[in-house]
Amino acid sequence: MLKKIAAATALSIASSAAFAAPPDTFYAGADVGRTKITDASGRDTSFGGFVGYNFHPNFAVELGHRRLADRDYRFAGFSANERAVQTSLSLIGSLPVGERLSVYGRLGAARIQSRFSSEGHTAKDSTTKALYGIGLNYAITPAVSARVEVQKISQAASNLSAGISYQF
Repeated sequence: MLKKIAAATALSIASSAAFAAPPDTFYAGADVGRTKITDASGRDTSFGGFVGYNFHPNFAVELGHRRLADRDYRFAGFSANERAVQTSLSLIGSLPVGERLSVYGRLGAARIQSRFSSEGHTAKDSTTKALYGIGLNYAITPAVSARVEVQKISQAASNLSAGISYQF
């Protein structure tokens, strides 16, 4: 894994065009990933969308919404569903590693809403937690970028996602 990251970094440094995020631009995108919750078995597929504003070449503010988990349980005629979604507001700080590749960090707040329903009964819960993460962003073109990120959502949950964004 480390060799692959080093190779990707070396290739990015050798690229010819500079694709840094210009200030005063907006971007929007979508991602798909996997959520791991430590007190639950397995991982759930996540997906979400985000919009952001680059107010400086190295800083942006981003609003995101992601479905973290959606599980169905069935046991001896009993069925239940558990769903969790995240809405977040973050400050993104990025540092160019090459002409097309940058590493970024995220610091913000996430509102996590959970819903558990079974046999006509529903229980809801929501909480606000600190959110932090780290990722890699690769500029495919000046307007289109791909990114991979790990977010720590709460003490018990983390998300690994890959996405694409369009800058306008």
